[in-house]
Amino acid sequence: MSAQNGRQGGGPELLNLPAGFRLEIHESLPSTSDLLLQRARAGEPEGLAIMARRQTAGRGTSARRWESPAGNLYLSLLLRPDGPIREAPQWALLAAVALAETLAPLLPDPQALRLKWPNDALLQGAKLAGILAEAAADVEGGVAWLVLGIGVNLAHAPLLPDRPTAALPPPAPVPEHVAASLLQAIARWRAIHARDGLAPVRAAWTALGPAPGTPLTVRQGQGLLTGRFAGLGEDGSLLLATDGGLRTIVAGEIA
Repeated sequence: MSAQNGRQGGGPELLNLPAGFRLEIHESLPSTSDLLLQRARAGEPEGLAIMARRQTAGRGTSARRWESPAGNLYLSLLLRPDGPIREAPQWALLAAVALAETLAPLLPDPQALRLKWPNDALLQGAKLAGILAEAAADVEGGVAWLVLGIGVNLAHAPLLPDRPTAALPPPAPVPEHVAASLLQAIARWRAIHARDGLAPVRAAWTALGPAPGTPLTVRQGQGLLTGRFAGLGEDGSLLLATDGGLRTIVAGEIA
């Protein structure tokens, strides 16, 4: 079962989607991002979002399996933004800010929600949501397409072997309602980004990120780099104060 143009698969209610966005809902898919990548490569116009009530082969960063029980949010969004391909990682930060804005009203204590560079949302230090940004370059070095895959533990916190997880407090919200609110927030932050650049996004992310001076360990490939959080660079990179000086981390994972 699927739905387009904001009509839910389970009923006639129309969702409030931003202009130019379409929401397609499936009962089950292997992966929302894999299907949307196929559509992107086939020339699908931007603004298509695909949601599944369940995924059977969901994936996160570094090809980790993303457990996908019914009741959580599994959503992927196709964008075709202007700009060079090197700026594609910035969109994960924008999506994280929009996601935090969407989830904060659903929490008794919004201050318990924090962001982890570059692509996670944490609830009291445990993983609540993850964002996977995948992009391809065009022949001129611009962004041909960008797919944002977003998973949120709305109702269930699947056990992970390497980190604690969390879910929203009950009662769990309806996934398609959260999807529509998230798309609205992404559209709003995209308009801010188009008008003012990355600076407002960076400021909003920093307000929800770790406190300056927080000890961090960054995994890059097989290596680890330890230091203290020193903010975000103008391009959204992680600034890490180490014993050897300030390091700029463009790609990596907080261990």
